[in-house]
Amino acid sequence: MGSVKLADLAGLALSWRENANGFEGFRTSAIVSSLRWPADVVEQFLYDHADNGAFLRDYENIDLSTVRWEFTAVPVEEFMVISTGASDGDCIEEYAADPDHWVRVRNRGIHMGVAECWETHGTWKRWPILIDRTLLDPPEPGLQLLEGRTRVGVMRGRRRQGAFVAERHLAWVGRPSS
Repeated sequence: MGSVKLADLAGLALSWRENANGFEGFRTSAIVSSLRWPADVVEQFLYDHADNGAFLRDYENIDLSTVRWEFTAVPVEEFMVISTGASDGDCIEEYAADPDHWVRVRNRGIHMGVAECWETHGTWKRWPILIDRTLLDPPEPGLQLLEGRTRVGVMRGRRRQGAFVAERHLAWVGRPSS
């Protein structure tokens, strides 16, 4: 398989989001299925954001065909300091400023159960997407939050309020395949 960049998927994602087949059609298209990524990562990153200008700027140089995904438990302390792409730099703290609001407004459709997950388990309902910063240009050590800025902001805000927050949180982590 040749190199695949986020820009290569921008038009395709937009087209499938407007099409009756939606995500399933996008996920099974030749270029996307050739990546062999978990469906949850494909949906949250590629399908939802391939044509997002901020994502295109921040992740334009990553060869998506060289990324492998694993789910792992990440310590809360790491999420308390993790950054996101430069184009959305301050948004995590914006969500952290009023976590109760962001939990309260996520109460319909796919977001049903968000409040219960926070109250019962001290964590999110859906795993956020992190990326190993060695995949970026220029490469750096550590992890970067790719998708899940609201979730991480809620976690930070709840922790600062003294609300129940788990000590470890599941997340998808993209790492170099070689």
